[in-house]
Amino acid sequence: QLQLVESGGGLVQPGGSLRLSCAASGFTMDGYAIGWFRQAPGKEREGVSCISSLGGSTDYADAVKGRFTISRDNAKNTVFLQMDSLEAEDTGVYYCARRRVAICSGYLRAYDYYYWGQGTQVTVSS
Repeated sequence: QLQLVESGGGLVQPGGSLRLSCAASGFTMDGYAIGWFRQAPGKEREGVSCISSLGGSTDYADAVKGRFTISRDNAKNTVFLQMDSLEAEDTGVYYCARRRVAICSGYLRAYDYYYWGQGTQVTVSS
């Protein structure tokens, strides 16, 4: 059974860091692009970042460029999101998702992704 499981969320002060993980089971990640999305209370889900199947290409939302870094370890079937210089506006539930193809679309659109994890809560607050 195909499954994505996020972990690493929590409560952090503004300016702090968190590292999220997305572990896959039921398939091997190295054939697919993986994305991160987030959803704040009362807001629509928004794209954060995407990484191509072998890690050679990445996309970032303007709001996180220079602060977040996406990476992957296909040997461990895991994708990571390193989040630095966190701001209150980064608060939300973070989801990882898998595309059906190996490349990112360049647009970070939720409807381009077909398999989703359950999410992990990130709260940035003093």
